[in-house]
Formats: sequence, structure tokens, C-alpha cells
Amino acid sequence: MPQPVDSLPKIGVVGTGRMGANMARRLKDVGYPIAALYDRNPEAASATASETGGEVASTLARVTECADVIITVVSDDAAMYSVFATSGDSLLQGAAGKTFVNCATVTPQVHVDVQALAEERDAQTLEACMASSIPQARNGTLYLMAGGRPEVFERLRPLLESLSSTLTYVGPAGRAAQLKALVNMVMNINTAGLAEGLGLADALGLDLALVRGVFSQTGANSRVLETDGADMANRDHEVYFSADHAAKDSGIALRLARDVDLSLPLARATYEQYEAMKRLGLGQLDKSGVSELTFKTRHGQTLRTRDSS
Repeated sequence: MPQPVDSLPKIGVVGTGRMGANMARRLKDVGYPIAALYDRNPEAASATASETGGEVASTLARVTECADVIITVVSDDAAMYSVFATSGDSLLQGAAGKTFVNCATVTPQVHVDVQALAEERDAQTLEACMASSIPQARNGTLYLMAGGRPEVFERLRPLLESLSSTLTYVGPAGRAAQLKALVNMVMNINTAGLAEGLGLADALGLDLALVRGVFSQTGANSRVLETDGADMANRDHEVYFSADHAAKDSGIALRLARDVDLSLPLARATYEQYEAMKRLGLGQLDKSGVSELTFKTRHGQTLRTRDSS
């Protein structure tokens, strides 16, 4: 049964990029009051606020002051530690009684550390790792993996269900982030493998539409073929999940593997492909842009020339 609007918690959003902004729009659509928005780029927060309402906060502390539940969607480990800093402007200022829902893909230990910092201040946290993209954030059909205290998860379940089509509680703090790292590691490997298959097919002179059709009916099929196959063939790399983020997330998985003394050669090779994209200035392309490295007529020719020199 839906909660009465006047009983819904006030929401703050930190990080109003493509995902954060669309989550704010979705929550506004289903009745949650958006109390405050913050972004390092104030214009991004202002653009979102023009649709959702809410104060464009000039400080992190102001977001905490205005909201009951603060959703963070930041870029990496350093950004997470920055917004939860123990000195200076921070979400932890005046945090007693507040709840933080942290959605970024970061090193699992970061979520453990942030939970400890929040609980020292009588606040609570939950990691809500997203295995979806921009349209799903807008439509409330995210695949969410949650980690943290089970009682916090249950209390936030109605809010999380408003954002998701599938909601899974994984375990204590850090466990959902571990699983999310594995999801993205495998996705990135699949993406790089598809790029190699299509690149070789192109070099052999095969019709790429026919190749994709055969792939889709055989063991070469994958979710990535459906989402990225045509984009690779057409060089349409509008960003939904950037190569920069793919490199970051594969790196997280490799560090987890190192911690348990496990070698992952495919994950390593994939990470190196996305790092190569960054070196070529292609990091802001969608992950499908890894095909730019595997087609002879694209940057793949440049890379082969470098390797042979």
C-alpha cells in the first residue's frame, strides 16, 4: 500500500549527473518531496531543481540539514570520502537521525568505512548499487543490490522499490558493492569480447548485421550484444556507461581479486583495453567504444602500428 504523501521522507540528492538527476525526477513523480540538491557543478543541480523542486544547496551540510534521506551518486572512492569528510563541509555535519543511501560503484571497503563514520554520529547508511542505466533510473526500473544493516534496508524498502523493478538485499556493508564489481567486471569482459568478434568479422569482410543475427541465435549471444552490438557497428557511442567508468570498475574487481590472491587474466586484459581508450582520449565514450580499438579502420590500426614499432 502506498504511503501517505505527508509521511514520506524529505529527499536530498548529492550528484545530479545523468543517474542522480533521473532518480530525483522519478522520486518526485511518485510523490517524494525533493528538499535539496547538490552537485560540484551548481548548474547541473539547478537544472534538476527546475523540474523537481528543492533547494540548490551550496554546501553538503545544507543537504543534510534539509533532508531526511540523502541519496549520493558520486564518481569514485575519493569523491565518496570527500562528501563524508570528517572535517570541513561534509554530509556528516548535523547527521544525527539522517539516513544516507549511497549508490556509487566504489571499492567495497568505502561503504564499510562510511557506515562506521555515519554510525559514530547516530546516522545510518545503506549501499544501493545499481546494475542499470539512465532510462531505468528515470522510469523507476533499476536493478538494485543493497548492503548494510537489514533493519535500515527494511525501513527504506518503499523508497527503493519506487526506484527499482528488482531489489535484492545482499548482506552487510560492502557485500552489495562486491557483487556490483563482479557484475560490471563480467559486463566489461563481454563488451570487449563482442568488440573483438565484430572487429574480426569486419576485417574478414562479413556483413555485420548478418553476424549479429547469427550471434543472437548461438552461444555468442549476450545482453551486451542486444545493447551494444549495433552501436559498435555504427560507431554510435552515445554515453550510457562510459569507458572511464568501465576502467574504474574493472580496476575495483581486479583489486578484490588481488586481495584473495586470484589471477583474472580476462578481467586484466579488459581493464587494459579501457585504459587504452582513456590514453587515446576516448574515455568519455560509451563502453561500446571499445570497438574503436578492434576495427582495423579505426583506432585499432593506430594501436597495431604502435605495438609493431
